[in-house]
Amino acid sequence: MATANNLHFPLMLVAALGCGLNAGVFFAFSTFVMPALARLQPPQGIAAMQSMNITAINPLFMIALFGTAFACLFLAVSVLFKWHQPSAFYLLAGSLLYLIGAIAVTITEGNLLRKPHSMCR
Repeated sequence: MATANNLHFPLMLVAALGCGLNAGVFFAFSTFVMPALARLQPPQGIAAMQSMNITAINPLFMIALFGTAFACLFLAVSVLFKWHQPSAFYLLAGSLLYLIGAIAVTITEGNLLRKPHSMCR
């Protein structure tokens, strides 16, 4: 029977790999996708971004994005019960940074782009 202690290291490994994978996606997005969109006229850029947001809703990306989030959430909660360990602060900080930076910001920005801006009509 698997206990939380037996799952802790594999879950940390999955979370670290997922964070690295998602960091690569965000790096690529910010270094060449966003600059390419900025070269378009605002209505075309918004339409392209809205199309990407729809295309991003696929199982592979959702597993990478939200699977990592669930791993980080589990680690953040479990580390509260192991606060005496030297790595506890780092696990909590890393988990919260991913949850806030990757999940909260991504969802917020995606929701802002669902409706076209009035200045681009």
